[in-house]
Amino acid sequence: MSHHPITPTVPIGIEDFQEIIDKKYAYVDKTLLIKEFWLDGGKVILAPRPRRFGKTLNLSMLKYFFEKTNQNNAKLFENTNIWNDPKFHAIQGQYPVIFLTFKDIKVDSWKLAYEKLAAIISAECKRLLPNFIIEKIDIDDIAIFNRLKAQQASEQELMNSLLFLSRLLYEQTGKKTIVLIDEYDAPIINAYLHNYYEKIVEFMYNLLSAVLKSNSALEKGFLTGITRIAKEGIFSGLNHLSVYTILNTQYSDKFGFTQKEVDQLLINYDLYDKKNEIKNWYDGYIFGNTNIYNPWSLLNCIKHTGDFNTYWANTSNNNLIKDLIAKSGQAIKDDIELLLLSKEIIDKEIDEGVSLRDLKNNTHSIQGFWSIFLFTGYLTATSRVFKNDEYYYTLALPNREIAKLYKKLIAEAMNQTLASDDVTELFTALITGNQNKLATLLQKFVINSCSFFDLPIDDIERSIHMFVLGLLAGLSNRYIIKSNRESGLGRYDIMLAPRTPQDPGILIEFKKAKIKSKKSKNNEKILTKSAKEALEQIKNLSYKTEIKDLGYHGPIFCYGIAIFGKELVVAMEVIHNNK
Repeated sequence: MSHHPITPTVPIGIEDFQEIIDKKYAYVDKTLLIKEFWLDGGKVILAPRPRRFGKTLNLSMLKYFFEKTNQNNAKLFENTNIWNDPKFHAIQGQYPVIFLTFKDIKVDSWKLAYEKLAAIISAECKRLLPNFIIEKIDIDDIAIFNRLKAQQASEQELMNSLLFLSRLLYEQTGKKTIVLIDEYDAPIINAYLHNYYEKIVEFMYNLLSAVLKSNSALEKGFLTGITRIAKEGIFSGLNHLSVYTILNTQYSDKFGFTQKEVDQLLINYDLYDKKNEIKNWYDGYIFGNTNIYNPWSLLNCIKHTGDFNTYWANTSNNNLIKDLIAKSGQAIKDDIELLLLSKEIIDKEIDEGVSLRDLKNNTHSIQGFWSIFLFTGYLTATSRVFKNDEYYYTLALPNREIAKLYKKLIAEAMNQTLASDDVTELFTALITGNQNKLATLLQKFVINSCSFFDLPIDDIERSIHMFVLGLLAGLSNRYIIKSNRESGLGRYDIMLAPRTPQDPGILIEFKKAKIKSKKSKNNEKILTKSAKEALEQIKNLSYKTEIKDLGYHGPIFCYGIAIFGKELVVAMEVIHNNK
């Protein structure tokens, strides 16, 4: 096998098909999507896929293929797979096309979302303007078009805008319109997170059903998104909608890269010797019956000459996933821990028409939770079985990139699960020396959350150390917080040096208790003894030295925290730092 002497530039974040072809960027040919779409019996296709799996680029490709414009776009396809089928030469550039992407609607209010939607429709009106001979358009239609273009249309006109535009295009060209909508659910997911969900669902239902349902000016439609949000009623009554999720075989190789495509890329860029490691990091998705690589991460890895990183994780704020983890019950958290720590697989029922409304109301939340995680790309389905009149899917982590991402997300999400009142009480107990209250609250947090935080369960002392350190970040305005630093004759675990003399200094030392059996009656005594040993270590090794060096000479509250599994005991003593 040989590689190209001159390799094309890897396109990162370029989602316009014409730009990729004209500037000769590297391109993995997905043009047979055109054939599959055109020959599909469904009038409207919905193909949900995870983010950054090539949805926008593919819809851009469909636009350039089908749209009739003043420029000849056939040349963009001359060296592609679709051009090998002469039947498709005749339909290239023959149809009017409406193309919208909603992926950038990430705002925190309905007002701002509405303004963004109006701007997107306005931009499409301006793009379509060369298709119209204004003199041949009814005067009332011209007025509506101008209001849409100027972002001055009424809400009703905006909801009917795509139907209106498709009718105008049909009247002007004599050809029915192809409608392409990218990331249709992005505004809905964003609204779910910012509490204007019902408003956006009502708007999107009216916008999409108007253009896709019983529209005599519609030739075909193709929609992408992350999920199939069915129960919200957005597609109710749309009898000719064909939905192909990642669980279906249709379109399974059209989003993301197949093994054959990746092998050729690695050969081209002299990275074939890293094939196995790249597979471990970025492969592992199963779409239908096709093995798929994450295209965004794979291309970034190539661009960085084989460096491994969580490239996909860094492209979004992941707020939906963090929100779901934070609100999930203990059963879900236990299964996530099983996936992460044991690399095991779990069998779950999946709802292809998952409802965010149900998740918000906490009904069917377990099934919906796993469905969202699967369809967003945070899990993959390796197999399925039919039992109890339902399909159950075997879920697993796709690859190392996702495993690493989970640890980061869970750490962030678990901080959200801690009730603010409890955190405030914990801080008060720490600063006032109330060791019993401190022990009670720490025990509560550890049981509910700590197993997620740092994850190495075989090193629970360090896990709880890191968990508590994360909690104490909330005191950074009152304390200088340091961890694992040398002071006196040793290395303390956590030190809080007060920024004002009114607050006490604080030293915390963790110690893993040497307990042989979980059922032993002596465990509490052993834990108490270990907590006191941690206190003695603080005093004997003069951990107070650094607080004194920072100019503080008041009392220091010392806490020894003994740990075994998720059990802990706190011992406390006040020492003076005025000598």
